[in-house]
Amino acid sequence: MVAIETVQRASGRGIWGWMFFDWAAQPFFTVVTTFIFGPYFVSRMASDPTAGQAAWGYGIAAAGLVIAVLSPVLGSIADQTGPRKPWIAFFATIKITSLTLLWFGAPGSNLFLVVLLFSLASVAAEFSTVFNDSMMPRLVPKAEIGRISNMAWGLGYLGGMIALIFVVLFLAGNLETGKTLIGLDPLFGLDPKLGEDARFTGPMSAGWYFLFILPMFFFTPDASKGIPIGPAVREGLSELKSTLAEVRQRSGILRFLLARMIYQDGVNALLALGGTFAAGMFHWSITEIGLFGIILNIVAIFGCWIAARLDTALGSKHVVMIALVLLSIATIGVISTGPGFTLLGLIPLSTADSGGLFGTAAEKAYILYGLLIGLAFGPVQASSRSYMARSVTAAESGRYFGIYALAGRATSFLAPFMVASITTISGSPRLGMAAIILFLALGMAILVGTPYPADKPRG
Repeated sequence: MVAIETVQRASGRGIWGWMFFDWAAQPFFTVVTTFIFGPYFVSRMASDPTAGQAAWGYGIAAAGLVIAVLSPVLGSIADQTGPRKPWIAFFATIKITSLTLLWFGAPGSNLFLVVLLFSLASVAAEFSTVFNDSMMPRLVPKAEIGRISNMAWGLGYLGGMIALIFVVLFLAGNLETGKTLIGLDPLFGLDPKLGEDARFTGPMSAGWYFLFILPMFFFTPDASKGIPIGPAVREGLSELKSTLAEVRQRSGILRFLLARMIYQDGVNALLALGGTFAAGMFHWSITEIGLFGIILNIVAIFGCWIAARLDTALGSKHVVMIALVLLSIATIGVISTGPGFTLLGLIPLSTADSGGLFGTAAEKAYILYGLLIGLAFGPVQASSRSYMARSVTAAESGRYFGIYALAGRATSFLAPFMVASITTISGSPRLGMAAIILFLALGMAILVGTPYPADKPRG
């Protein structure tokens, strides 16, 4: 049973500083991983979309493997050293450097080096998130955790959307006209034919991240100083071993972590590969992919706003289950849509192309399914985070959020690996993406029987 503890509410500036971490971090996932640089890598850097999706998927898988191995170790060490901010600063340096170097990923560049930089940025981003998340139980009482978690996630999507709008309106040029969506030359003299509009999203996201994590460093309270790093490593590794043994005795937490390990793998793959899948199937330009991302982020903000209230009223578990059902429906719709059909031909669609943005009926259907993804993918992650925070004490938050990250990444290489491998073997990105449904469904099946909070004592 978890000990009862009283948490002193942090100042408004401290809470907002913590929430601004999500605002700072999100553009990397929005404009680099999902909607701009990732699709550019798949459709223009690689020799063909199939090879590009496979390479991108393997890069995500490699990053996930590193994250899975090291997250619980770092979380346990952080509990011993105390403050989280030095760790966040260290990994921020790696992330900012790697993102800045993506500028050199011109068409025809070495794919391995570009994927390596992307993977380093992904690893650093996830480790920073582990330490930021572990600060949450110290900021507000547990009754408020679900609200601020979803608000922070929604704030992150707002930041990602603003960054994406800026790219679409002022940076992303049409390959034929060289003009942006609003008829301007791309800023800074960027040349779309050289992929400079997509490549610029790397250093742009790096600068955004550096600027907006500063409020967290200035205003958010941190844990008190613990022991020096050398002894902390030894104590942290020893504590990790005992924590892993302890988790096996806390059956509710173990079941929750297992469920999240599986469904989050599917969510990660869907977010990382959904944009690249559309780019390969419909041959969308950066502008169209960017607009698709803006639509999803607008809906995601709305979804997090609703979830912030539902989490308080219904509890985190109900919000996660609802979100997983919506994501499963959306994934089935996405992979069953193609030129002239949706739901694998059960609903035929016109193949006429109006010539404008999203000119075919199939593209409009894809966007409709995308709205469900946008509505659910914020709440499923934000309420999972609050589920965990409500199930542990502040004193054990570092090690348990390290294991939480492990659960989110322990098999995170598996879904992208399956998508990439099935795509390579079958030559069909559609069959590859279908693997995601298995992860969402199995995760839901395990979560149904999980107590809430996860460490709820048996009566």
